[in-house]
Amino acid sequence: MIKFLDVWFWYEEGKPVLKSVSFEFSGGVLGIVGPNGSGKTTLTKMMNGLLKPKKGEVIVEGVDVKKKTVAEMSRIIGYVFQNPEGMFFEETVFREVAFGPKNLGVSGKELEKRVRWALKAVGLEGFEERSPFELSGGEKQRLAIACILAMKPKILVLDEPTTGLDYKGIKSLEKVLLSLKDEGHSIVLVTHDMEFLLRLADTVLLLDKGEVKFYGSVREFFNLDLRQYSLEVPEVLKIAKDAGIDFVRSEEELIRVVLG
Repeated sequence: MIKFLDVWFWYEEGKPVLKSVSFEFSGGVLGIVGPNGSGKTTLTKMMNGLLKPKKGEVIVEGVDVKKKTVAEMSRIIGYVFQNPEGMFFEETVFREVAFGPKNLGVSGKELEKRVRWALKAVGLEGFEERSPFELSGGEKQRLAIACILAMKPKILVLDEPTTGLDYKGIKSLEKVLLSLKDEGHSIVLVTHDMEFLLRLADTVLLLDKGEVKFYGSVREFFNLDLRQYSLEVPEVLKIAKDAGIDFVRSEEELIRVVLG
């Protein structure tokens, strides 16, 4: 559960970046979207305490973020940054994934169990002795997720996770995230990729100039006039609309509906 209660934030210059933001996310996949500079990354950094609200409250799993350190919040909410390579510094994939839980006091067989579980979850079994810096872009993104998963957070936040990924990398990431969702993890995605949003999100938060313009289901979101927010409707929804079909999440679903 994530609650934002009348949250305001500004940097040193004093111009508000977030203005009276309020919403409640109870689980599943939340997509956070909006034009550049709308406050998306600022908002997610408040979820794990990297930034603290100037006014209002941010409550995550019943915890007031203002009263906890980032290290304490990392047990509850894991944050995967936009450029995951900046997170890596160990010589091997195994040691990279082990670093977080080890610093939380996990050791021995439990540590090894967590590392191997996390690598299996993201499809990187057999990569244990590889260097993180020799991986492909998609593999690095999945390794960053494994590093966070090994710390066993309840909520996973990803900032622009498809940036720099090819089609194969995006589909691999999509499969990982859907699997994690099925296992009960809550996921927050900041993204400009409307097709990725369509396939994964249950709920969408639309920000513009620091204000919430929409909060609701992904189906309702794609009924908005997205052009005013510089967002594109996925091609599959345009085709579905032309065919008289209300809503689909993917090309595969569209084909199934058309074929009956």
